[in-house]
Amino acid sequence: MNFTTICTTDAVREGGMGLFQVGKKSVLLLWPTGGELKAYRGRCPHADMPLTDATFDGKAVKCPHHQWGFDAVSGKCVTHAVRNALHAYPLRIEGDAIQVDVGPVKPLRQPA
Repeated sequence: MNFTTICTTDAVREGGMGLFQVGKKSVLLLWPTGGELKAYRGRCPHADMPLTDATFDGKAVKCPHHQWGFDAVSGKCVTHAVRNALHAYPLRIEGDAIQVDVGPVKPLRQPA
């Protein structure tokens, strides 16, 4: 596994979320109320839209583009009878660092 530090533990609190960039990939951290911190790909699986302006009520995250909702614990869609689910990433906490394995990390392209 290839874990990358994406933020410190104080960046997300229980019942909250945060969106972070790891090279070209975005990572959505969700901390469900009463649950454990989760890491998902920061794009909606329905239409591959970014979850930049998503909302989170402590239980489910809602995509702002088509209002699809996903359970924060399982990643499964809760608003439509489909198999779409958020893509989960392995997560670990080392000291005060939240680390996620997003696979190979490609750096962002530098402007010309």
